Amino acid sequence: MRVAINGMGRIGRLLGRRLIDLRGLELVAVNDIMDTDNLAYLFRYDSVYGTLPSPVLHRDGKFIVGTKEMAVFRQADPSRLPWKDLGVDVVLECSGKFSHGEGVNLHLEAGARKVLLSTTGTSDIPLLIYGFNQHLLTADSLVISPGGCMTNCSTHILYLLNSIGITSAHLNILHSYTSRQELVDAPHKQFRRGRAAAESIIPVEIDLAVSLERLMPPLQGKIAAVSTRVPVANGAMADLTVQMQRPVTAREINSLFSKAAQQEYKGILEYSEEPLVSLDIKGNTHSCLIDGTLTSVVGNHLKLVAWFDNEYGYTSRMIDWLFYWKKFL
Repeated sequence: MRVAINGMGRIGRLLGRRLIDLRGLELVAVNDIMDTDNLAYLFRYDSVYGTLPSPVLHRDGKFIVGTKEMAVFRQADPSRLPWKDLGVDVVLECSGKFSHGEGVNLHLEAGARKVLLSTTGTSDIPLLIYGFNQHLLTADSLVISPGGCMTNCSTHILYLLNSIGITSAHLNILHSYTSRQELVDAPHKQFRRGRAAAESIIPVEIDLAVSLERLMPPLQGKIAAVSTRVPVANGAMADLTVQMQRPVTAREINSLFSKAAQQEYKGILEYSEEPLVSLDIKGNTHSCLIDGTLTSVVGNHLKLVAWFDNEYGYTSRMIDWLFYWKKFL
């Protein structure tokens, strides 16, 4: 499978780093409007995941990393990218600017066969969560959204809990700061996002509930969600408060998730009873890790905590999608 990346932000660069070492997938091109030498620098040196062992050389319109090479472009208009000439099977659309039907069509017009977003996308784009409803993918699918890191964490949890029965669920995703926040206080249309990210615990608005209700119609009107940004560079913790339809015990809930981690959700969901902190999740490939030590119940009220690496876990699912989609090409 020949893969290209459009948008070399946090997710795009991490995908690029991981794809250069994967058999069966060939990264043939990357595109970003930033200065190419700056991109080469950021590709090699990463403050969260460390330094690539090989330098990223920029020569004759290509990046050379060890024995691998890929074309590199600085094109703002995806329709002008040479996806057809490069024989690109799938474009990973990671810029965040083309997550709607008209935007992704630009990649298809340029000759790409398929487009995989790195975000939820608009309602006209199929929302498919790997490990939950990937079976809905068909050979005719041209573009899909794999959701976001928070959706991938929460979907499996709520689906399993709803096998018992959910009356309502409140989700608070304690999440590392992101590029959509400011380093120092500055104007922002969401005032709180404009506050200095490393200085405060900052609640921000998210559309997680909308995505979850779209995926699980039986939970319509039963979910509320907020994300609280905390002063760390990586990692997240989903704090769920769930009103169950019947009394449950912590032991019952932990058993439910422990079995799922070993069986139908193996590789997607992990279960642990170790005394973890967010740094321990860095580089974890699962969509979520249930912390059994923090499960608690009062009557029908359940408190459940799950950890996830918001970058590494999410890119792991995007890579899963590439291998899954490969079967249809």
